[in-house]
Amino acid sequence: MEKFIELFAEALEREDEIKMEDEFRNYDEWSSIAYLSVIAMMDEEYDVQIEEADFKKLRTVQAIYDACTNK
Repeated sequence: MEKFIELFAEALEREDEIKMEDEFRNYDEWSSIAYLSVIAMMDEEYDVQIEEADFKKLRTVQAIYDACTNK
């Protein structure tokens, strides 16, 4: 999970703490570019491809982690 948070923070270029229960869309760093970076990270690091409609259903950092680890 630490590695995921590190990769997620890197994708967002976020230096503040990231908690699994955070609603990532509320981050100041969240933008269309951040979205593309997270999608790319999911594909490159976890070999997970996700449709935009499915991604829109994800609300928390935990939900993205679960999608990446198939939980």
